[in-house]
Amino acid sequence: MTPSDGYLLDNQHAEAAERFDAFAHLFDPTTFRHIEGLGAMAGRRCWEVGAGGTSVVSWLAQRVGPTGQVVATDIDTSRLAAAARPPVEVRVHDVSAEEPPGEGFDLVHARLVLVHVPDREKALGSMIEALRPGGWLLVEDADPALQPLTCPDEYGPEQRLANRLRQGFRSLLAERGADLAYGRRLPRLLREAGLREVHADAYFPMTSPACTALESATVRQIRDRLVAAGLATDQEIDQHLANVESGAMDLTTAPMISAWGRKA
Repeated sequence: MTPSDGYLLDNQHAEAAERFDAFAHLFDPTTFRHIEGLGAMAGRRCWEVGAGGTSVVSWLAQRVGPTGQVVATDIDTSRLAAAARPPVEVRVHDVSAEEPPGEGFDLVHARLVLVHVPDREKALGSMIEALRPGGWLLVEDADPALQPLTCPDEYGPEQRLANRLRQGFRSLLAERGADLAYGRRLPRLLREAGLREVHADAYFPMTSPACTALESATVRQIRDRLVAAGLATDQEIDQHLANVESGAMDLTTAPMISAWGRKA
């Protein structure tokens, strides 16, 4: 898959940087907590799959130190340039179509990646293959079908409009092959792949500046697709963006489910 091959939220859009910043504020504390729970990282080799932005890559680089390595891959590495210095190696790579960028990794991590990947089974197998015996896989992915609403408290026309646009967004994702119920399957998939000590949890952020920023950036990035598909009008999108900008709405993201396990 190439960046322009149907992916709805590619890194080339102007709003991508805003989305990455929002993801960092929303999800980095959860990601970092999980990785820290897997043991000391100094000197470790890590593969960050579908890195997108730099926040997790830079944090991992600090943890592994000069004797470790972080291989950061994505189909579009244009926003990883700032992190491309030792111990970080940046590579253009498609996890669902290419061999792993090495082997013997102590940690392989992917966040909000596999839900969008055409061949998720192959990608997951590739990530596990790249681990050393005893290495950890941490996969964190959204489950939009588990909680499909932007505004769970739908008490007025602003909330109803927001939820209708979210439904349109989900339709566009599904048309492009996204699995909107993937997150909930992660624990089972890791066990079936032979990983041990499998655990999982979920994080569901509500009502924060980062939720607001993410909603605004996402809708602006996909507005042309929403209009072209007949899912919303320009006037409705402008109204929704104004409602979001007012700061009076309780906005959510889809729950992020984190699952991790150790290779035998």
